[in-house]
Amino acid sequence: MKNSIIRSFVVLVFSTVIFSCKPEFKGVVIESEKQRFGIDTITTELINPWGMAFLPDGRILVTERSGSIRVIQNGEMQESPLEGVPAVFAEGQGGLMEIKLHPDYENNGWIYLTYSKPGPDTTSSTTLARAKIEGNRLIELTELFNAKPWIVSDYHYGSRIAFDGAGHLFLTSGERGQRDSAQTLSNHFGKVIRLNEDGTIPSDNPFVNTPGALPEIWSYGHRNPQGLLFDTETRQLWDTEHGPMGGDELNLVEPGKNYGWPVITYGINYDSTIISTLTEKEGMEQPVRYWKPSIATCGLMKVEGDRYPNWKSNYLVGALAQMHVARVELSDGKYVREERLLEKVGRVRYVAQDPDGIIYVATEGPGSLLKLVPLN
Repeated sequence: MKNSIIRSFVVLVFSTVIFSCKPEFKGVVIESEKQRFGIDTITTELINPWGMAFLPDGRILVTERSGSIRVIQNGEMQESPLEGVPAVFAEGQGGLMEIKLHPDYENNGWIYLTYSKPGPDTTSSTTLARAKIEGNRLIELTELFNAKPWIVSDYHYGSRIAFDGAGHLFLTSGERGQRDSAQTLSNHFGKVIRLNEDGTIPSDNPFVNTPGALPEIWSYGHRNPQGLLFDTETRQLWDTEHGPMGGDELNLVEPGKNYGWPVITYGINYDSTIISTLTEKEGMEQPVRYWKPSIATCGLMKVEGDRYPNWKSNYLVGALAQMHVARVELSDGKYVREERLLEKVGRVRYVAQDPDGIIYVATEGPGSLLKLVPLN
């Protein structure tokens, strides 16, 4: 209860600060360390945007945590959201979250969603579903996965999706405030999940033949991963995850490995008490990068293509608490350095590239969708 009150207070403080901070970008040229760019504000009318997807016809779909999928067409947000969206548990940090197109969307039409599904007696579960879009409505909605067990908790749902392009998808599941569960293979809390694209379980998952382990688990010991990227060039999976107060992480996520939470951590409780005196332990993985103090990592992408030539292959990490985009440089999988972009822009929830290689940034407070326009 005490931590819940503290978390609510932190959210209130952030909201108070953020809603007084509505930067204007018209005509502004930003000279970052390696790339000049301008900013087009597509909309400031979103409410708690969480994920986005780009349809081949040019429409942008943006999820709002309350349960809406907003449609942006020709640079303007349409009045009516999509119909046919599943019911969500929109309490605390719960609600409608990720949205991703299948890698072969143009041929199969599948759109994947994650959300906190409401269960009996105020329980909820991180849920994965897929559907198709017909006009302004989702059709053929099919649930593929529910994180188990269902519990009464309204935070740490994880919920990011990444495809490997070889028939599998990865899904993050937060530990729902049940810290020790992240170290236990008999539940889905604090895990990265690997499924076939139809929701079935791959036969080569690392714990398929482990007695007592849930076969969907790919890795464990995570806290609340809200950034996920499968790097198709290196064939590596990366996540960013929230630490408590301090200790946010960028991790190279490998099968069967233990990422330590809450046995090892670089953070402390919100009331400044100690979670663990250990920051490393044999058999537990170290982050490639950790942030102390916390930036509240959310959203992760790799810059691809030639639109931003001096950022190519850099990772962009959204920051909720410190309200910026971190441009992270890696070399051979090791952290080199980073630059802060768009400081004080608002709570950055998501970063993504459209099919033409243009980067978009979604923020809370205001609920904006920003387009980064590369300049020579």
